[in-house]
Amino acid sequence: MIRPPCAALGSPIEELAANKPRAVVSGGAGFIGSHLCQALLDSGMRVLALDNLITGSRENLRTLEGHPDFEFRQSDVNHGIFVGGDARYVLHFASPASPPQYDANPIHTLKVGTVGTMNMLGLARAKGATFLLASTSEVYGDPLVHPQPESYWGNVNPIGPRGCYDEAKRCAEAFAMAYHRAHQVDTRIIRIFNTHGPRMQVSDGRAVPNFMAQALRGEPLTVYGDGSQTRSLCYVSDLVRGVLGVLERGDEMPVNLGNPSEVTVLQLAETIIRLANSKSEIVYRDLPVDDPKQRRPDITRARTLLGWEPEVSLEDGLVRTLEYFRSVI
Repeated sequence: MIRPPCAALGSPIEELAANKPRAVVSGGAGFIGSHLCQALLDSGMRVLALDNLITGSRENLRTLEGHPDFEFRQSDVNHGIFVGGDARYVLHFASPASPPQYDANPIHTLKVGTVGTMNMLGLARAKGATFLLASTSEVYGDPLVHPQPESYWGNVNPIGPRGCYDEAKRCAEAFAMAYHRAHQVDTRIIRIFNTHGPRMQVSDGRAVPNFMAQALRGEPLTVYGDGSQTRSLCYVSDLVRGVLGVLERGDEMPVNLGNPSEVTVLQLAETIIRLANSKSEIVYRDLPVDDPKQRRPDITRARTLLGWEPEVSLEDGLVRTLEYFRSVI
């Protein structure tokens, strides 16, 4: 782990705390953000989580309440950020991340990827901190290159219903590179592919929570299109391990984080029915506008730069996620 510079020291307790690097995490009460906060604390850091709770939940942070090195602040990063004290890392994970979420909040989604990113970069610059942007595989749009390497510029519809999310993230990446080049901010960019695990919202709207909720309720599983479109599903613990690897050993260029094992949406639905021991049937609906036909990361760069690749198999991860959904449905 990167060691922080020496700080002014007071009592032995203050000295111990001052020697721990501090991370500021926007979107810290979200699905991935909450797991990341826990991992940062486990690695010996102090953590300040920021979240406006539009899509995040305090319940996701319940296990961290009372932790001496953890602080939560309800805050909207679009409206400016005021953080006293030091910060060694600034991690920007705030954003609606599923189609129902950004369909319901399109302007907020655009602002958190642009204004919010600029504000978080400004905080990193002021603190001399390393900045990490949680970007997304959606910057590749409906890709014409398969699998998707970081060098691919993407096939995105800027005026389609997904444009508010896709283009916000593409702009966020441009902001990160501009601050790196113009102000020498130490920046990182990760492109997150489909990730699942405990704390996903039941109403998230993406394939895994949709299928699991329907299977556990005995409802028909809704497959859009003919189900031949593909996804690559990474378990959240693998994803978070990759994030920490990028913080420690990454550079300013984007890094794909995801599972290169590809599965069709129909195969995913059938697997979840089997794992849930459900009698649900599968029904088909029209494919949404601009829904990606293929999604699979090329993780050569992550393997080479970080020595990282997923360890949790698709079925093992789905079993763990299914256990969580049983507990909340």
